[in-house]
Amino acid sequence: MSSYVKKIVIDALKPRETSVLDLAKALCDVSGIDEVDLTVVEVDAKTETVKLTLHGSDVNYDNISKVISDHSSTIRSIDDINVSKLV
Repeated sequence: MSSYVKKIVIDALKPRETSVLDLAKALCDVSGIDEVDLTVVEVDAKTETVKLTLHGSDVNYDNISKVISDHSSTIRSIDDINVSKLV
């Protein structure tokens, strides 16, 4: 049996200069991701805290982490996760 991550909710910190639209689109382009919800939770002088909810058939954390890092952002925590298995 194999298990697959279907949904992951991430709390991330990004510079204000990084576009939320560019980040969301880049995450949606990751293989296995079908939908991205991005909510700005807090705004400071230089940064924004965002909540990312990623849905897909096989969400790969390493690929997501790389895209977030490539956009000068940092994962602070994983707040929710849904894993399913195929029999």
